[in-house]
Amino acid sequence: MSIQSGTEGSAPVGAELGAPAQTPPSPDKGMFGVKGTGDVSGFGRLTRPRPAVFSSPRPYGEYFDDVYDALEEAYPALSEAIEKVVVDRAELTLHVRAEHIVEVCQVMRDDAALRFELCSSVDAVDYLGSDERRFHIAYQLTSMTYRRRVRLEVAVADGVTVPSVTRVYPTADWQEREIYDMFGVVFAGHPNLTRILMPDDWEGHPQRKDYPLGGVPVEYKGAEIPPPDQRRVYQ
Repeated sequence: MSIQSGTEGSAPVGAELGAPAQTPPSPDKGMFGVKGTGDVSGFGRLTRPRPAVFSSPRPYGEYFDDVYDALEEAYPALSEAIEKVVVDRAELTLHVRAEHIVEVCQVMRDDAALRFELCSSVDAVDYLGSDERRFHIAYQLTSMTYRRRVRLEVAVADGVTVPSVTRVYPTADWQEREIYDMFGVVFAGHPNLTRILMPDDWEGHPQRKDYPLGGVPVEYKGAEIPPPDQRRVYQ
């Protein structure tokens, strides 16, 4: 008994593809031969909407107004530096223009009314196909003094450099290296911007959404598992 998708007599879904992991034209659909859905795995039929992000109106609530007011008082160029302020799920995100990120971090750390002494994480997301500035860099800041958290977010297009914040937050050193390694975002002024996860001679950046699927053979308990683009196609 065979299972065949589509109408009787029609070619099975994915029959025109040479391999199940062929990179589709869109990063949001078509993986493993699946068409007509927003599912990137190919195993379900879910479509995840991407809501537009707008600046939140004041008052922001909780301690967020105090943080913004203190930053505005300590950094006169704030209106030029901030693109929008978003409060969502009880979290405050300040969207900062890339050229101002170091100055904003410096004020966030040093001002007595702010005191965000710790940058706990620097993360990146690739919004290929939905944002011209596809790479979003998020800086998670924590004030140990006031027990507060704020996120700074920078968006840049492919090929645009981002100033390194390592001189303000040394904890960002290896995290910026990881973003460079995985996404190819270059941090200007970083003391040693080299790969940290992949070999030095690796080609490409694996977490970019236009990175071709596939990989290297994996040996597991004596059995060799080929990369996805070389596995058998079931159709």
